[in-house]
Amino acid sequence: MNKQFVPILLGSDFNAYGMARAFYEKYNIKSTAYAVSNLAPTKYSNIIDVNIIPGLNTEEKFLDCMLAISKNLDYNKKYFLISCSDAYTELVSKYKNELQKFFICPYIDYRLASQLLDKVNFYRICEKHDLPYPKTLIINKDDAKNPSEIKLPFEFPIALKPANSIEWLQINFEGRKKAFVLNSRSEFDKLIKTIYEVGYTDKMIAQDYIPGDDSNMRVLNAYVDQNHKVRMMCLGHPLLEDPTPASIGNYTVIMPDYNEEVYTQIKNFLESINYTGFANFDMKYDERDGKYKLFEINLRQGRSSFYCTLNGYNLASYLVDDYIYHTEQDETIFAKGNKVWLNVPISVFKKYAANNQDKKLALEMINNGHVGSTAFYKKDKSIKHKLLMKYAFYNFKKNYDTYFDKEIH
Repeated sequence: MNKQFVPILLGSDFNAYGMARAFYEKYNIKSTAYAVSNLAPTKYSNIIDVNIIPGLNTEEKFLDCMLAISKNLDYNKKYFLISCSDAYTELVSKYKNELQKFFICPYIDYRLASQLLDKVNFYRICEKHDLPYPKTLIINKDDAKNPSEIKLPFEFPIALKPANSIEWLQINFEGRKKAFVLNSRSEFDKLIKTIYEVGYTDKMIAQDYIPGDDSNMRVLNAYVDQNHKVRMMCLGHPLLEDPTPASIGNYTVIMPDYNEEVYTQIKNFLESINYTGFANFDMKYDERDGKYKLFEINLRQGRSSFYCTLNGYNLASYLVDDYIYHTEQDETIFAKGNKVWLNVPISVFKKYAANNQDKKLALEMINNGHVGSTAFYKKDKSIKHKLLMKYAFYNFKKNYDTYFDKEIH
């Protein structure tokens, strides 16, 4: 294989390792990563070199650091710049004009990115394009002065999450989570007050809680080429999520799914807004009206997106075909998979996933060998990496025992 391109990954989590695996499996190419720390999923790996740059994910340092990196590139090669987190995605979009002189940047411009990243505005866009989403109330800092006066247009339980996920990462308080499910008015009033007292300034989003366990969730990853045409869409059916407060919403078990109505709806949306690059959608099936309701869009491949590559839809190949080989593709691929993505020990899945037909089918697939994970890769010959992943998987058992709330799930 002609190694005329190099993947530059921003981040060092499971998302980064999954993308590195995709490039290595398809092209036998080792990825280079830049991150603020070397997280366990990429630590000691033989398929990705991680370079630590403190402050890389900040507005103050990002562009200068990337321009410094560009000075050491081999200009006989092409370099993909692939974000693996929200902060990097926003920064790449913001400085796309400067960066694309040196890197292939498969991202939308900052104006569109800003509209989609703001969850409040995203729901307005959903309304415009007739995309279902949960009933929503927007809460701002002034409302928090008297939280008991906030009128909620839906009953408890409710969901509560920040509109600005990047600012949310900069604050800290006891019990902070990526998202909350609240069962009473007193919980709501106390939490709203706390959130703004500790320094959060942007809007909060209260939503009608869609009933059902994790197996009502769906996740969709798509790739849209530089001509704004959707090349591939892969729908996954999560069966279990991480209950750890800092990681709520991260899927740990996904089985393949297929829904032509969902595929068509999202494809039409992405093409109508002239999207480019990877897109990741979280949604939940609402049995009350039979609709899949969108929670958010991530302007990148999802953290669990290796489930696409596992099922035969290698994410790296869509980038390379589009930007390196300039291959044409007439029709959108609506993925159909046959493997379960399992990123926790099977014992955790058996114990904590809801007992239903979906779980039964997934266990049959696993027992028949139709299973894989991001973490364990035979061609990554690092013994240290393998042992570290075994230790990480062992810790999942403790985390579920500590944090899993059966009433919510």
